[in-house]
Amino acid sequence: QVQLVESGGGLVRPGGSLTLSCEASVNIDSLFVMEWSRQTPRHERDFVASITKYGSINIADSVKGRFSISTDSAKNAVYLQMNNLNPKDTGVYYCHAVKITTERVDYWGQGTPVTVSS
Repeated sequence: QVQLVESGGGLVRPGGSLTLSCEASVNIDSLFVMEWSRQTPRHERDFVASITKYGSINIADSVKGRFSISTDSAKNAVYLQMNNLNPKDTGVYYCHAVKITTERVDYWGQGTPVTVSS
């Protein structure tokens, strides 16, 4: 069982920055991929960014150039650096991990809310 705990959300003004953190209860090198997704008031949960255990990164077009993803294996953590935030980035951000052994198992955190408003 993998537990994911997000933190770092909050209220920020347009143009501001936030860094979200997700700490895993296991060595993140045992996880195939770690992702951030978000659920906005108008949409279903959308992909934001991912990073595989091999370091391959994928960023959604809607946030490319503003958001970045990184990991710290020593802390078993994945981060989402969000810059130049705008109100459309408002939502609940979820950390998601995939572990693959003999089968694929998905794990989700509880989410951390981000509100971009003046």
